[in-house]
Amino acid sequence: MQLYFVRHGKTEWNLEGRYQGCHGNSPLLPESYEDIKRLSLFLKDTKFVAFYASPLERALQTALKIKENMNIDVPVIADNRLREFDLGELEGMKFSEAERLYPDQIKAFRYEPDLYDPRKFHGESFSHMIKRGKLLIDEITSKYSGNNDKVLLVSHGAALCALIRSLEGYRLADLRKRGGLINTSLTILETKDSINFNELRWNETSYLGRKITSRDSI
Repeated sequence: MQLYFVRHGKTEWNLEGRYQGCHGNSPLLPESYEDIKRLSLFLKDTKFVAFYASPLERALQTALKIKENMNIDVPVIADNRLREFDLGELEGMKFSEAERLYPDQIKAFRYEPDLYDPRKFHGESFSHMIKRGKLLIDEITSKYSGNNDKVLLVSHGAALCALIRSLEGYRLADLRKRGGLINTSLTILETKDSINFNELRWNETSYLGRKITSRDSI
């Protein structure tokens, strides 16, 4: 089976450089709907058996719009295990302020996950987030085990990067070695045994039709 991972469209807080986490519900930017439409067109010939999405508005709206644009009849299942990291007191805070208050932990969150300790601001650890994500993946790969089954999952940048890399067998320290995920990007993993996952696409954005900058992975 194949798992199609999509990061939600860009939001107001993405644009403002604020941490969103699992409680923030910043709305999608108007232009994000165009990006979602382009992704939907890119996926137009793909036969999905189900959609899963984080229940946070930015992710759920992305999933629902993909379904609407593709004009397909598949269930869209909201699941808390696809929510973004719980960032505790960082949520809603501007990146610059977070870096001032917690320089070591912000650096670790972005580049050195094995050193990340969010207890000072009551956040969620990488191990906890990965554990909940993998529980959902185990359920999905058990339920949809056919070779041709394809499931689309819409979630969040940090959570998806950590989950995808862990499924591929990366060490905790190496989860961020290839950078973050772009808004409305597509990553595809394939598994034949629900244990080993092979990467077919990583952070695909060619369908967006524009130059991607470092601001797009915020």
